[in-house]
Amino acid sequence: MLSTVHRGAAFENRALRVLQTNLSMSLNHVGGKSDGGIDLRGWWWLPFTPSAFADPTHRQRVRVFAQCKAERKKTGPKYIREMEGVLHRYFNDPNPMVALFISESHFTKEALLRVQSSSIPFFLLHLPSEHEDDIGSMVWNEALSGTNGLLQGKVEARWERSLDSDRAGRPSLWVQNQRAPSWTPEKLRSPER
Repeated sequence: MLSTVHRGAAFENRALRVLQTNLSMSLNHVGGKSDGGIDLRGWWWLPFTPSAFADPTHRQRVRVFAQCKAERKKTGPKYIREMEGVLHRYFNDPNPMVALFISESHFTKEALLRVQSSSIPFFLLHLPSEHEDDIGSMVWNEALSGTNGLLQGKVEARWERSLDSDRAGRPSLWVQNQRAPSWTPEKLRSPER
């Protein structure tokens, strides 16, 4: 049985892998005792234009500040309010930004309502503990995904069914009715291309 610290670190590492492999995010671990409420920080590489599909280096980056919780009980609105408070100190950053909250447990109805009413672009991600690379759900608020939001209604999360009967499927990113393959600058430098 893992200690709470080791369990949290393992969950953060798992989140890093899932986000880079599936959702075009290149994040770094910054968590620790004095992390200021941020566990992961980095960039989300989004293809807003057709040219970004042909040449991924034309993708636009969005600043990501993430917090991870590997708790057994459902995630409530307290954590969402804390994340809102943490992000207020970054409002003067010239880069567009999103709050990403990653939980091993489900989100309560109250947490979902809090996110939907927030003026901060929010992305909730549920990574259940059953399978290492499973994504349980993704929730975006209007400040992130709406036509007047950060993504201007151009990027969608769609659920894709799995052909594997043991798996439920997973969400993926779609732009202008095209599935957006996951890409980060690290993939350019990777010899496994």
